[in-house]
Amino acid sequence: MERKHLEYFLAVASHGSFTSAATSLHIAQPSLSYAIGVLEREVGAPLFRRVGRGVVMTPVGEALLDPARQVLHDFMRVQTAAQRVSGLVSGRIDIAAVTTLAVDPLASLVGAFRNQHPGVEFRIVDAENATSIVDLVRRGQCEVGLTEHGVPTAGMRVLDLPQQEVLAVLPPSTATPDEPIPLQKLAELDLVTTPSGTTTRSALDSALALTAAAPRIAVETTHRAAIVPLVLAGAGATLLPHRLALE
Repeated sequence: MERKHLEYFLAVASHGSFTSAATSLHIAQPSLSYAIGVLEREVGAPLFRRVGRGVVMTPVGEALLDPARQVLHDFMRVQTAAQRVSGLVSGRIDIAAVTTLAVDPLASLVGAFRNQHPGVEFRIVDAENATSIVDLVRRGQCEVGLTEHGVPTAGMRVLDLPQQEVLAVLPPSTATPDEPIPLQKLAELDLVTTPSGTTTRSALDSALALTAAAPRIAVETTHRAAIVPLVLAGAGATLLPHRLALE
């Protein structure tokens, strides 16, 4: 089993088509089909089943998905380690981060690092929630994870980040107060936020828990990028980290 066989397998799994996968890999489709055939013979079972013009994974293919990703990730780590020993400033760092921390401080940290070491590449993953960040690091799919307090991290090295300032962002039609908004006043506003369990929602729920008031959720969305446009459109207010709020 060769590394490229796993790369080809993941490409087909991602595109759902041999044609699209071959195009993305810059190889001929017969070469891709042959490589997948070799891999299927080594595994001892079909990995894909044709459906219309595309393919779907068989149960065996589904079972191979995570191990294949892990093997390729380990290849990258070996390559990076060898480059470090030989004195080359190159390689890749995989980082998982919740959205708020990806904006601040991760963006600044990555920018500063890249300015000093332009040969190093980064892959930043937006996980489903804070707990899944830890899981990605624990399984070796990412080297670093940025998450919130209160997430179980037994057996892992943890470094505390500086505290973030969170600002209330109000719709344009709202009169701007001359002083900070009391939590009780925030509890009376219609709010735009993400679902329960996300970092943004946890910050909101923690703040309003001090008032003993249930949040008035006007819009709940999984699309974090839509929060600011929704606030600007007058759908409600929200809480955002300082840097994201100013942008």
